[in-house]
Amino acid sequence: MVVIASATDPVATRVAERWGTPPAAGAMVDGAPLRQLSPTTLLLRRPGAHVRDERVDLRLPAELRARGVTLVFPSIHRSEQQVECLTVHPLGNAGPTAEIGGRPRTFVPADPRRMTALLRALRERAAAAGLPATFEATHHGPEVALPAFFAEIGYGAAPGPSEAAVRVLAEEIPRIEPDPGDRVALGAGGGHYAPHFTDLAVRRRWAFGHLLSRHALATIDSATALAAWAATPGAEGVLFARAEDAHLPALAGLGPRLKEGDAPRRPVGGAATGASPTASGT
Repeated sequence: MVVIASATDPVATRVAERWGTPPAAGAMVDGAPLRQLSPTTLLLRRPGAHVRDERVDLRLPAELRARGVTLVFPSIHRSEQQVECLTVHPLGNAGPTAEIGGRPRTFVPADPRRMTALLRALRERAAAAGLPATFEATHHGPEVALPAFFAEIGYGAAPGPSEAAVRVLAEEIPRIEPDPGDRVALGAGGGHYAPHFTDLAVRRRWAFGHLLSRHALATIDSATALAAWAATPGAEGVLFARAEDAHLPALAGLGPRLKEGDAPRRPVGGAATGASPTASGT
């Protein structure tokens, strides 16, 4: 993995401060060294806003691009309702506009198992941070060709993210371990914070790639739905938040309709519980 830390993002800067100055890994990107955050994770600090850092993957060494490394962006989570939470989500835009980076009706490749593994780790520690941890639906850029996802802290009206939330994100990102036993699915329907799919990922061995919210399904066309499917590598089919969503013409032919019980249950501790937010956000 390569963690991209934006110097203009208050969460990314706080998380990167906890990491200090890891040893240089021997390569430079626009004058900034790649640093060895863990045996399997590199850190790259970037000067600009991450949601506008289009095709930052092309700036990485060719060897990393050839390996298809996953990019992880720590970030602030913003919402009109000032929701306090920990979230993870894939990148892209399902609709005809791209107000927060990327391109309209375009999806970045997801990394379902790593993204889900981080969600579970955050969920298990969310109670200590006093925050819910949840998926978000696919909804913004930047556009990259490598697998990527955001890991966010929402802190509402507070002046900055809590030390507990920063510590959780800083500790869990470098040790993400995907579960090869997870079954991969595209999630369709439900609210922006995807409570149904969050719950399934915690309780069962489902790993989700792109998540198309009910709002996105209202305007999606067949080509865009197929693009979301193609950007969810390893997907065995589609899980729907509501039965009626399975009958949308635009979703026809994406893959088999999966059932919740198609994946086995996971052992879940009490710390993994918690309500999901209900408002939309970034």
